[in-house]
Amino acid sequence: MRLILLWAFLALTAVVTAQDKKMKDDMKITEGNIVRISIGYFEPQQSDKVEKMLQTEFKNSLVPAIKKLKGNLGYYVGVDKEKHTMTNVSFWDNIENAKQMSTLKEMLAMRTTFEALGLKFIDITNHDILWKLPE
Repeated sequence: MRLILLWAFLALTAVVTAQDKKMKDDMKITEGNIVRISIGYFEPQQSDKVEKMLQTEFKNSLVPAIKKLKGNLGYYVGVDKEKHTMTNVSFWDNIENAKQMSTLKEMLAMRTTFEALGLKFIDITNHDILWKLPE
């Protein structure tokens, strides 16, 4: 019985350690990296349609394409239903790699699709990260 408990404890410790290492590896965003922000506005009556598109065809098209890009540290997509806004925020190791998104054919195709629905996008911005939390 003690041997089984010891084995279970060691297995659990290994899983927790692996998860902790993965979390630390996932948080390699530091000063000098880039945060890229894309914002689009839509009409209130389009809220459900925009959210559904982001969850399906946008995600299905972009996730595999973005995973192939060099230097991506994270990618987030969100919707603000009160302000009728969609936002893409991504983190990159440098400006050159962040700018890959400007020519990514899957992104350009989805932008055209959203603009055909009447969405208006402001200029995409690339920001140097100066500091972050947690440190």
